[in-house]
Amino acid sequence: MARFEDLRRTLWDPGNRYGVQPPLTDRLVAEAERALRVTLPGSLLDLLRHQNGGVVAADRDAFPASRPNSWSADHVPFETVMGIGRQGKALSLLDSPYLVREWGLPTPVVLVSGGGPCSIALDYRECGPHGEPSMTWFDAELEEELPLAPDFRSFAEGLAPSADFA
Repeated sequence: MARFEDLRRTLWDPGNRYGVQPPLTDRLVAEAERALRVTLPGSLLDLLRHQNGGVVAADRDAFPASRPNSWSADHVPFETVMGIGRQGKALSLLDSPYLVREWGLPTPVVLVSGGGPCSIALDYRECGPHGEPSMTWFDAELEEELPLAPDFRSFAEGLAPSADFA
């Protein structure tokens, strides 16, 4: 298990700039929270202040799953983190409302990773829009959801290399 403080420098793939948004500012955070109608977790914002989204390093690109799911028997992928912004063609946290409607996902959730009907999201259904959201895996095509972690920080600390799984 990684220490959260170490993730600021080890989460990101340093050789890949895909999906990286401009540096995160307090103004961008306020605009995003207003548009998404939630308070984003401080632990996520801490990582996004170091690098505003992008590709995750290979030694942090999966999260163990408590049961088999549509992706694998023992984990889910976590290959990218959506930043906050509109630069380039990469998905952003700001795309969540559209994607949630498009895929028929429950609300309120904010997608953090994924590029198709399979996504990992901040799940605000239990805590409300200003609480600490849990992390949930969604497969919209199979109408499957899988609770992953009680909060983003625990999720981030539990990331592991996908090569470690069967």
